[in-house]
Amino acid sequence: MKSLLRLTTTVLALTASLTLFAAEPEYVSIEMEIDINKSAEEVWDAVGGYCDIAEWGGLDCAITSGNGEMGTVRDLLGGRIVEILVAQTELSYGYTQPVQEGQFYNLYHGFMEARPVSSNTSKMIYTLVYDVSNLENQEAKDADMARRRGMFEGMLVNMKNIAESK
Repeated sequence: MKSLLRLTTTVLALTASLTLFAAEPEYVSIEMEIDINKSAEEVWDAVGGYCDIAEWGGLDCAITSGNGEMGTVRDLLGGRIVEILVAQTELSYGYTQPVQEGQFYNLYHGFMEARPVSSNTSKMIYTLVYDVSNLENQEAKDADMARRRGMFEGMLVNMKNIAESK
């Protein structure tokens, strides 16, 4: 009985000490936008489909569940990335990436919106939110954010070019 009590006490103490060393979440937001010489409706028609990322992002995309409405699941890069549609309006959508067993969960969310500026101009806004607490230092966090910003700003240019050519 004493051995069981000692084991239980040890496990509880170890669990408590591990929670003390767990990193607090550190959420960052990367906000990007680009002006487009088309109405928001025309822009959304050209690039706003949930798998249009294949064209403007160069990523293989397949809808694996749903019909483009809330809860639709898309697989990117042959299933290496899974994203679930969690927000949607006429000219926007938001998505998240689910927890993957054995990997750090960064609560990654993306939001894309075609916002009207005038009757024939708009801006595409893309925002990312995620947790960088798993990265070792500020330099690594800044590098990760810069990498993502560069990648998505390139996608915004592609969206602009696609929308304006139609």
